[in-house]
Amino acid sequence: MHKVLIISYYWPPAGGPGVQRWLKFVKYLPEFEIHPVIYIPKNPKYPITDSSLNQEIPENITIYKNKIFEPYFFAGFLSKKKTKQISSGVISDENPSLIEKFLLWIRGNMFIPDARKYWVKPSVRLLTGIIEKEEIDTIITTGPPHSLHLIGLELKKNLDVKWLADFRDPWTSIGYHTKLRLTKASQRKHRQLEKKVANGCDKLLVTSNTTKTEFETITTTPIYVITNGYDIPESELPFSALDKKFTLSHIGSLLTGRNPENLWKVLSEIINENEAFRNVFQLNLIGVAGQDVLNSINDNGLEFYTRIIEYVTHEEAVNYQRRSQLLLLAEIDSPQTRGIIPGKLFEYLAAKRPILAIGPEQWEGGEIVKSTNSGIVCNYNSVADLKAVILKWFHLYQQGILMVSSVNIKEYNRRTLTAKLAELL
Repeated sequence: MHKVLIISYYWPPAGGPGVQRWLKFVKYLPEFEIHPVIYIPKNPKYPITDSSLNQEIPENITIYKNKIFEPYFFAGFLSKKKTKQISSGVISDENPSLIEKFLLWIRGNMFIPDARKYWVKPSVRLLTGIIEKEEIDTIITTGPPHSLHLIGLELKKNLDVKWLADFRDPWTSIGYHTKLRLTKASQRKHRQLEKKVANGCDKLLVTSNTTKTEFETITTTPIYVITNGYDIPESELPFSALDKKFTLSHIGSLLTGRNPENLWKVLSEIINENEAFRNVFQLNLIGVAGQDVLNSINDNGLEFYTRIIEYVTHEEAVNYQRRSQLLLLAEIDSPQTRGIIPGKLFEYLAAKRPILAIGPEQWEGGEIVKSTNSGIVCNYNSVADLKAVILKWFHLYQQGILMVSSVNIKEYNRRTLTAKLAELL
């Protein structure tokens, strides 16, 4: 059986989307005669945790751990709330405090490429022996944090190994990079490191065609696209199991920038105009929401209709998806986010509830919603068509026949995606 070393920061009990991709790949790789050896931090400071994911770690896999120095631990003495938010990617657009500005500047300019950079050297030292001991000839690094790719870069230089670099998110082109208050020197350093990684690995793995196109401008290394996916049975819930209220649910972090103000205005209009809608509508926000999002919701008079639950286990999140009448998917309205495909989309597909997707023009996430016939895609300027589709779905809900007839979603099954990865390896 072929052994591969997978170097990852996120691993159970980490919660959120970052842990899912490689936890699921590891689950299915042995079916394809590939034995994963895992390397993770011993004492990480995860922004959110989900201990229930420990149950999904496959038996009989080898896991190595090594201590990591986490600068966020010390930053927490300044502001635990702001540190946790910045660590998880929640960066406010509205009047950031001096502490927040300071933490952002530190994060962007003192820790390049990120705050886990101090794990690189000790990891290279430890893994050199592990690779020889386990007779490993292939290594995989997955980022963010992109400092893990620097581990792969050094191991590739020093040892006779093949290296696959997996980018779950872009590096320098990701939207929040512009908010890190980077100096010109820091921007240059990020681009240099990104290019070294892209040209130093044997293969690049990305999650969208847009990201693939971006990397093709800086490297000739072969680039492959394997999206994220779902690892749950496709839902066939009876209508009696759905929420009694007309629920619109967003699962996961509704970060700053993903604030569909046009949606809040449309919902407010319908509530004011339609008594039947007003009596049954409920907006569920399951996960962390940015303060500007909450302010917009309140400004449009939706506070009474909004239920906020900051974090739930993955199992609970899936249950919310399957019970909801509608599912909300939102992405930042920017050309830089066209290639961002939220991991939750694939579980939304499996839930088989109508998806209301709001995002930028030419958004890959929106294209998947369209191609699978799983819902409607609107932009941030949509008003009349947005109102029309919500009312259409509400009338179907009143008749007890609100459903979606999706197609071609099996290609996003985690086992199917792992087969593609195994072929690359």
